[in-house]
Amino acid sequence: MKNMAFKIVFAFLFVSSSLIVWAKPKPDRPKNIIFLIGDGMGLTQIFAGLTMNGGWLFLEQLDKIGFSKTQSSDNYVTDSAAGATAFSIGEKTFNGAIGVDSLGNPKETILEMAEKKGLSTGLVTTCDLTHATPASFAAHVGSRKKTDSIAIQMAHSGVDVMIGGGLDRFKNRKDGLDLVQVLEKSGMKVMDSTQNFRSVKSGKLAWFGGKEHLPSILNGRDTSYLKDASLKAIELLSQNPKGFFLMIEGSQIDWGGHNNDAAYVGTEMIDFDKTIGAVLAWAKKDGETLVVITADHETGGMALNGGSFGNKSIDAKFTTGGHTAVMVPVFAYGPGAKKFTGIYENTDIFWNFKKLLIKKKG
Repeated sequence: MKNMAFKIVFAFLFVSSSLIVWAKPKPDRPKNIIFLIGDGMGLTQIFAGLTMNGGWLFLEQLDKIGFSKTQSSDNYVTDSAAGATAFSIGEKTFNGAIGVDSLGNPKETILEMAEKKGLSTGLVTTCDLTHATPASFAAHVGSRKKTDSIAIQMAHSGVDVMIGGGLDRFKNRKDGLDLVQVLEKSGMKVMDSTQNFRSVKSGKLAWFGGKEHLPSILNGRDTSYLKDASLKAIELLSQNPKGFFLMIEGSQIDWGGHNNDAAYVGTEMIDFDKTIGAVLAWAKKDGETLVVITADHETGGMALNGGSFGNKSIDAKFTTGGHTAVMVPVFAYGPGAKKFTGIYENTDIFWNFKKLLIKKKG
């Protein structure tokens, strides 16, 4: 009996030590970063979506949570351009600025740094690709209104995957430039809304889902578009053994806030959360990907005065048709996620990305 007990204990210790030896260590730095921006998404927008979804969101899976201070260099209330540029270059800048500092000087973005390091890069959005948030990662102009210039820069940016709206910025231009040809010459497969981006299995891709912005969920946008577009971008970018940087924007949470339309906010929030769920599922299997989810600002001064999980209904009120100055939440998962807890400036997100993805160890 003693020999049997000894054998059992020995076998347990042997198996345990083997598991320790052979267990794959968790990396302290990510190979990939997926950065999801819910434009205009404050705490109330999140809880509105949670309520309208019956009391839960995929976002609840994340336990590394912080708060970002959103102020721009010239205003207590930021716009999307300055907010996204803070993420992309790590400096506060003036409202309306795209990829430039507060003096108007172009600054290298985190996406451009990733490209220089040999990583693949991508932009996915539900709006025009030349709109403020995606533009801030791949262009440099003093005004977000200069969309023709933004399109030229984006066409020459080297971004490997671009999925969103805005075909008229690239093709039917007043200056006669055909930027679709520029994209094709760079090796990208260019597709419009009549073609299925899901069929592309490798290489570079530019897919335009409309001449301008894509419609809202309430106005008929495919409820699987953002999720499928994000997963397609990941599929293509992850074929690079060096890794990738991908920015995904849920653009129209913001527009629902501007319209003071609670149904618009809630449906777009739920759609964005479906994408979060799909991205997290992929990242958990991959094990080498940092996922960060935040907003550039809150929109609408939205408050919930009542609601029902059972009826999936909310009673919402708004204080403004513009943005507000409140902090916004930051959620993180994967290698380096602990760096995103606490309260900090929005620019710190860039610096954490740079330390984790760009700088060499030591």
